[in-house]
Amino acid sequence: MALLLEVINTLDVPIDGVVSDGQQSIRKAVRVALPKVAHGLCHYHYLKEAIKPIYEADRHAKKELKKKVRGLRDIERSVANEDKDLATIIEDYCSAVRSSITNDGHPPLEASGLKLQENFTLIEQSLGRMEKKVLYPHP
Repeated sequence: MALLLEVINTLDVPIDGVVSDGQQSIRKAVRVALPKVAHGLCHYHYLKEAIKPIYEADRHAKKELKKKVRGLRDIERSVANEDKDLATIIEDYCSAVRSSITNDGHPPLEASGLKLQENFTLIEQSLGRMEKKVLYPHP
């Protein structure tokens, strides 16, 4: 509040509104120091608060998806003595899965759980096409 009062008393500029992140201490300071001035929330912080339930659900979904792809190192080890080309392909797929798991995005604007599901779907589709090429090399 002291800072707001200093601005009011020092600057000869009308204050038509205040935008903040909505902290209770800032709300109280604005209410006391500038009782007739509109106080709004920063759009980013407002969105972040509004999307919390969706973010939590997305985070939970991502955690559950990650459980389904545990054991990548075991898969990589199991193909170490296989055909070199096949081992490379499998290692590349494991790398793609690992990369997808660590890509967190930028909440609240990006849903990392949905993005992970999308990436897993693309990897799975690619794997299906790869299996067809390996099992049925000629059309």
